Amino acid sequence: MTSKQESIFFTNKIHDDALEQDFFETLENQLVKDRTTLTELDAYNAMSIAIRNRLIKRWLRTQDEYRRQNAKRVYYLSMEFLMGRLLGNMMINLDVKKECADILREIGYNVEDIEEIEPDMGLGNGGLGRLAACFLDSMATLGLPAFGYGIRYEYGIFKQDIKDGRQIENPDNWLKYGCPWEIVRPNHEYRIRFGGKVKPLALDGGSLKNDWTNTEDVFALAYDVPVPAYGKNNVINLRLWQAKSTNEFDFKHFNEGDYIAAVDDKNKSENISKVLYPNDNNHSGKILRLKQQYFFVSASLQDIIRRYKVEHHNFDIFHEKVAIQLNDTHPTIAIPELMRIFIDEEGLEWDRAWHIVSHTFAYTNHTVLPEALEKWSLPIMEELLPRHVQIIYEINSRFLSRVRDYYHFDLEKVRKLSIIEEGYPKYIRMANLAIVASFSVNGVSALHSEILKDSIFHDFYQMMPEKFNNKTNGITQRRWLKSANPYLSKLITDKIGGNWALELDDLKKIEAFADDPEFKQGWRKAKYQAKKNLIRYIEKNYPVTINPDSIFDVQVKRLHEYKRQLLNVLHVITLYNRIKANPKGDFVPRTVLFGGKAAPGYYMAKLVIKLVNAIAEKINNDPDVGDKLKVLFLKNYSVSLAEKIIPAADLSEQISTAGLEASGTGNMKFQLNGALTIGTLDGANIEIKEEVGDENIFIFGLKAEEVNEIKQKSYVPAVYYESDNELRKVLDMIKDNYFNEKEPGIFEPIFNTLVNYGDTYLLLADYRSYIEAQELVSKTYRDEEKWTKMSILNTARSGKFSSDRTIKEYADEIWKISPVNVKI
Repeated sequence: MTSKQESIFFTNKIHDDALEQDFFETLENQLVKDRTTLTELDAYNAMSIAIRNRLIKRWLRTQDEYRRQNAKRVYYLSMEFLMGRLLGNMMINLDVKKECADILREIGYNVEDIEEIEPDMGLGNGGLGRLAACFLDSMATLGLPAFGYGIRYEYGIFKQDIKDGRQIENPDNWLKYGCPWEIVRPNHEYRIRFGGKVKPLALDGGSLKNDWTNTEDVFALAYDVPVPAYGKNNVINLRLWQAKSTNEFDFKHFNEGDYIAAVDDKNKSENISKVLYPNDNNHSGKILRLKQQYFFVSASLQDIIRRYKVEHHNFDIFHEKVAIQLNDTHPTIAIPELMRIFIDEEGLEWDRAWHIVSHTFAYTNHTVLPEALEKWSLPIMEELLPRHVQIIYEINSRFLSRVRDYYHFDLEKVRKLSIIEEGYPKYIRMANLAIVASFSVNGVSALHSEILKDSIFHDFYQMMPEKFNNKTNGITQRRWLKSANPYLSKLITDKIGGNWALELDDLKKIEAFADDPEFKQGWRKAKYQAKKNLIRYIEKNYPVTINPDSIFDVQVKRLHEYKRQLLNVLHVITLYNRIKANPKGDFVPRTVLFGGKAAPGYYMAKLVIKLVNAIAEKINNDPDVGDKLKVLFLKNYSVSLAEKIIPAADLSEQISTAGLEASGTGNMKFQLNGALTIGTLDGANIEIKEEVGDENIFIFGLKAEEVNEIKQKSYVPAVYYESDNELRKVLDMIKDNYFNEKEPGIFEPIFNTLVNYGDTYLLLADYRSYIEAQELVSKTYRDEEKWTKMSILNTARSGKFSSDRTIKEYADEIWKISPVNVKI
């Protein structure tokens, strides 16, 4: 049949391959498309549905095997799941990328182009949500009986645009065209209650029951997303809850013509799952945020209990069959909620209920910043969850009795350890509640966990040392090397085989080739290909030409003062001044890339974005600079953009003030892809240094204990400003409108923050050390052979930082669960 005679239909021939047949049948029978009407979006949807269909048998069999073996299960509760795009990861985990590429090529499409069609599943703000996504991948791959629970936000993390150098937030309507991966579960819908009153109700026999009445209710409807294992049949579940009104609309208002009032209650109740992290700078925003937290944990607990009851007739061994991990404090309201269910709905006595609850929950802390430790005002909690306030008070009363005994009535200790913070108004400290009620409390890097024990939660640790432990974070190599970096992945696999995708420690085998000229040449070629790939993206979207031979110096992460993007900016201006002073000098060319979103209400973080863009405009258009230095802020940083940036990076900026970054996972992704780290001894940087060796990392700046010491000695940043001529010139340029002639004065708050208002994060104290470390970076980059070897050794020694290792530690040491292997 000639091309002109070819049928417009896809299923005019019998396809032997099941995936190919599913793909073409989906196009015709579900999407109602033929060759004349097919679009890229149709091809993406059909491929996604075909792969999802391939997963369903494994998905069902996995759940059935859990039931058959009566396995203990872990439930991972997280307000954030930053899953990114799913199609590429699914193809990798199922090992069907080539097959999918061949099918798409048959109808004239490139698989990479089809992957680009998918919107990021951006149900997270940054590291917390990305960690949760990596953990799900590892739980599935390790065969663990696990379940993820979160919220199906209609609008994820905002889309970031840049206008006149400033961040603009736009809605992220990732569900605009639906999501082909999810399956709605109308039979799993739960009533969630808010507000109302609590009344004691007398029961037969004289006992009392607390009756929570006159509540405003909403339903939680389940949507399931499959998470397949790599190289196994296991498929675990991510269940996301969407808010649904109990009443579609008020028919009386509708008939009277008041159409807005008719649907008002529906709109208000369904706002709960509308947007990730509503602005909580006002009362209504705080109410909505707390509603989100309670909404998803209440639905999840009802679902967990329903599943438990299928196999058990009482709660005697609930904690032996159920482990619930709290990913930060956001799900902590689950503790009083489970107590409420056990006492008010299941009829358990307090002591029995508390024993079960306190042996069910485990808590992961993700911050050492006191201002980031979540707390809720008592009036808001009483307004929204009055019964839970009663339970929290009872938990606190019983716990403080123990505190008084242990600390011999030390009232200061009682005040610090109380779940209730006294004041006007009073607050409920969610971290304190999580520690009191959990059987395990872990930090996420060795340094972070020590700080929790020695400082932030020291008094808790003295009372309950057995609870505290460390679980250093990790990343999944399947997405962050095998999928994101096909160039380096192929080179490694060709040399040592592909088992590293399951056992990342296998990468140590490439150390044997760190001095091999042919392998090093292949390494440089792979890195160069990744850089060219990123350059294509940049030059398509930005009016700048990038030198592929320059150092790709990258800092991509959430904008926050403690992460010190501003210190990086000071270095950029320093380089610029040196080039301007000697335009014909022999400089190592650099491309400095920034990316990340600032919280909409975070003034200083947004001002730093404006400064980066102002500096970029000046430097990138200065003929004296040429291609010796380019600066660019890549807008709308996301998982999919990270998958382009990280493989191309030469230098990874991990420069937070020592003692303030809990762990970091971006540092691990860069290391895995052969980027060298410049960083402080903070978070997991310390453990990266231990793994790669002092000679393969660029460490600078004050240590955590030195940070504390200098702050206690009355730090005066103006002294550094006055005594360092190069630093003073940089800061004066910011203050004196060198980069903002058209908007004079806008960057003065940055100067004042650093010089006159205390420099909270010690940028000026670390400046000179940072500049010297950057000089060493440039010197090292000149030695191509040395840099390549360091790059190879960074990748080779990244095995510790697999999320598989992290999750295995959680499973063995906290959850006490075992793998369940699924056979088809």
